[in-house]
Amino acid sequence: MQIKINWGTAIILAFGLFMTFILYFVFKVQSNSKYDNELVVDEYYKHDAHFGDEMIRVQNAHDLAQKPIIVSNNNGITVNFPLVFEPKEIKGKVSLYRPSNKKLDFEVPISLSSSTLLIPKTSLVGGRWDINMEWQYEGKSYLTKEVIYIN
Repeated sequence: MQIKINWGTAIILAFGLFMTFILYFVFKVQSNSKYDNELVVDEYYKHDAHFGDEMIRVQNAHDLAQKPIIVSNNNGITVNFPLVFEPKEIKGKVSLYRPSNKKLDFEVPISLSSSTLLIPKTSLVGGRWDINMEWQYEGKSYLTKEVIYIN
């Protein structure tokens, strides 16, 4: 016995199979914790309201004649402040964000006795890290942003 399928039935079957295929992947992504659907910032709108203030701090950091330098090396991530700054007067924090996994995000307070801050490699997994360094010196606020890749 030979079954004949006309072109209308074939289109309906193909469309049904395609919808089943798409729905399968939607449910798989939603139910599997490997595919985490998180926002980068928890309180996005609250964060967005302070954007103008953030831009002023970024501009303050940009206007510095000598800027802090953030580099990746074998020991981890090193933040080198220029020698014109008194290390004990620099206050703030370094926030490290992992875009692929929010659970790896952490902060390091800036409390210096020399002009160098080291974030050890043992605290970092390989890949991309977004670094936001918010700091104050002599009553002025600064924000330095960098993207670092760890091997």
